[in-house]
Amino acid sequence: MAQVGLDLLLPPQPLDRRGRAGGAGLPAEAWTRIAFIEQPTCPGCSLPFEHDMGGLACPACQARPRAFARLRAACVYDEHSRDLILKLKHADRPDLAPLFARWIARVAPELLTEADALVPVPLHRARLLKRRYNQAAEIARPLGRLAARPVWPDVLVRRKATASQGGKSGAGRRRNVQGAFAVPEPAQARVAGRRLLLIDDVFTTGATAEACARTLLRAGAAAVDVAVVARVREGPDLTI
Repeated sequence: MAQVGLDLLLPPQPLDRRGRAGGAGLPAEAWTRIAFIEQPTCPGCSLPFEHDMGGLACPACQARPRAFARLRAACVYDEHSRDLILKLKHADRPDLAPLFARWIARVAPELLTEADALVPVPLHRARLLKRRYNQAAEIARPLGRLAARPVWPDVLVRRKATASQGGKSGAGRRRNVQGAFAVPEPAQARVAGRRLLLIDDVFTTGATAEACARTLLRAGAAAVDVAVVARVREGPDLTI
């Protein structure tokens, strides 16, 4: 049964193309390098805690309440998970998306159960033309199939071609995405009263997730949760 559980998380072929593949898909050494997030974590943003905090949120969530209700992240964004995520994002490897969908399904079962629909964080059309696919949508589609939930890639659009968030401070990231997202008028009736699960690859400062959640809530969504492949630890930013 343990092997079956691993196979649900990792497909039966090597994905990082280094070493011999184990039964779970990634070579054994690659599997051990991924820092999967386990409890205890912040109930608001999934920040890993060293000790159980009795349900208390992290200082950042306490100081500045989030627009989204809850966030779940499958693993820590570090040099090991970063390699796989950037392959999906920039190296034409959408075949990695089902792997990440399984990781998210493992850590966010209650968010998936309660969601009326999954909403991928959108790309601006100029970036979409250049990249040819939206990595968040590629993750959301197999995740929707796993959870038997609809995926709505058209209810949230990025109307402003923002610069990359990489290297920016938290304040700089918030300014960069200010006014960047919108819910098209034809989609507002679908969004109204729904609990939506926003899907993205990486959570850094939360600026993008916050901007998307506020936009969906203004359009009438009942609540917005967030699920991502990885989140950074507190500390220096990583280029994404």
